[in-house]
Amino acid sequence: MRLRAATFRSISSVDCCMPFKPEDAIGEVLGQRAEKAIDPSLAGFVCPYIETECPKRSTNLGTEPYPVCTLWRGSRGQPRSTERDLICVCPKRFYQVDWLQEVIEHCWPFDPPRNAMIASEVKMAGFGNVDFVIADRGDSGEIGNFLSVELQAVDITGSAYTAYEALRSAHDLPKRPTYGFNWDNVYKRYITQLVRKGYFHHHWGTKIVAVIQDQVYQSVLEKADFMRTPNVKDKTVNIVFMTYVFEDDPDNSGQFRPKLERVEGTSHASLQSAIMYKEAPTIDEFKKRIANALGRR
Repeated sequence: MRLRAATFRSISSVDCCMPFKPEDAIGEVLGQRAEKAIDPSLAGFVCPYIETECPKRSTNLGTEPYPVCTLWRGSRGQPRSTERDLICVCPKRFYQVDWLQEVIEHCWPFDPPRNAMIASEVKMAGFGNVDFVIADRGDSGEIGNFLSVELQAVDITGSAYTAYEALRSAHDLPKRPTYGFNWDNVYKRYITQLVRKGYFHHHWGTKIVAVIQDQVYQSVLEKADFMRTPNVKDKTVNIVFMTYVFEDDPDNSGQFRPKLERVEGTSHASLQSAIMYKEAPTIDEFKKRIANALGRR
């Protein structure tokens, strides 16, 4: 047993010091699977999904774009799944999807639009802004029925910059970069905004569609189990979650593409209630916490 334990410690020690491949941290750069010696400057840092320069920046690069689209989660040695572990960190990555057609197909609750148009960055005092509005515009330019659409990726904690730098210079890292995914920030900031905007859309008799990755949506459900229905065209629904996962692209070997995972609706009232009115902890448990805090004085 002593020999086995010593051997185990030796193997573990070596594993901790093994070089780390940067492509095991970064999933995609400029929409292409990450690989060593990748050089996004050859494409002028132009994002293929918005057909203009990548808007992401890093303090390490000054004004040069930081075109990291997706990151891998998980630890070395664990089985990795594209659908489960490839996480989008830039909302522009969803532009590969024909989400105009998918929103109309899955979320549009009105008569089919005759002239569907997309307005971007629609702002109004007291309301804020939404990324897009899909509107049915009449022959004279009048706006008929519409749906608002917001795209949301997840922020990260820490940094994956060293992995990006290692990719470009074609070398491994001494250890895995320290980064994580800030699921709580989406819950605290984005969901609160959805409640407020869902309330306005309720009064306008329409809906707001949240386009997010399914992993982000699942993290929200784990914190607030609100009423959900697949019948998103129901009049009581004013917030629709349209979620995506990534899959291996069958049409482009070695690459990835977003795939629609689920479409579920709720109301601003249900979402707000789930956030605000959670089951209270017992008073005895809270008294224990008080006693612990007093003991640290």
